[in-house]
Amino acid sequence: MSALTTYQTRIIPDWVDYNGHLRDAFYLLIFSYATDALMDRLGMDSSNREASGHSLFTLELHLNYLHEVKLDAEVEVRTQIIAHDSKRLHLYHSLHLAGDDKELAGNEQMLLHVDLAGPRSAPFPPDTLGRLQAIVAEQVDLPAPAYIGRVIALPPTR
Repeated sequence: MSALTTYQTRIIPDWVDYNGHLRDAFYLLIFSYATDALMDRLGMDSSNREASGHSLFTLELHLNYLHEVKLDAEVEVRTQIIAHDSKRLHLYHSLHLAGDDKELAGNEQMLLHVDLAGPRSAPFPPDTLGRLQAIVAEQVDLPAPAYIGRVIALPPTR
């Protein structure tokens, strides 16, 4: 079993800072594109969003920068569904050099299925829920990612 590869790209010059490293914001851009690709895989592509009036909104995310990513690196995002209910999706994206298992960054997200007419939360439609459950079934044996459920805090001082 492995996480689903949802996005691949090359790191371009506009995304790199004065140190020659991927800028903070562009890690999130890459993970955002991976979320879009997951939405497509769930049948929530742009034509479906327009027809159904439903989409996913990000409620919360955490981003962990683990290793440097440099100009021209070929990277890929692997996505693991952590949990879902009738309206929410908890997922984890990990960034890797293409074909390499070393995790360069991790991104935990909580997404909400939304009826855009409200906007208000809405249950996933049966076909989307079925696709989501199929991915979960494929990933059932994956271990929990090391960087989920983290809290930002300084250690207590004495």
